Amino acid sequence: MDRIRTDRTIKLPPFDPEISRPSDRFALLSVGLEPNEFGGTIDRFRYQFEGEEDLLHIIVTGVDDSHVTPMEGQAVCGFLLAGVSPALIWLRPGEYSQHFYVGHDELVGNLRLPTDADRL
Repeated sequence: MDRIRTDRTIKLPPFDPEISRPSDRFALLSVGLEPNEFGGTIDRFRYQFEGEEDLLHIIVTGVDDSHVTPMEGQAVCGFLLAGVSPALIWLRPGEYSQHFYVGHDELVGNLRLPTDADRL
């Protein structure tokens, strides 16, 4: 949230050709394999945040290169964006990756950040 509040770009991690990739069949399936502060995993899903100006992009893929349904992607996105109404999140569905977009102003006003107790 600090980057959004201070209007700083959230960039994709630099490409590392030394990291094994699950597939290069589709664009953005291997984005976020490089360690970075704006990506991670939840269960069998990998997510990566990216954003600039006034829009945040969330990419959800399978850690095992498997299909990801829009409903699975929405569950991950809903967890990451707790408090933001699903009606304010735009979905661009795919077969192997799901892409979500939300305006920064909606995040600042609605996102519920976990408390320290929730992080345990």
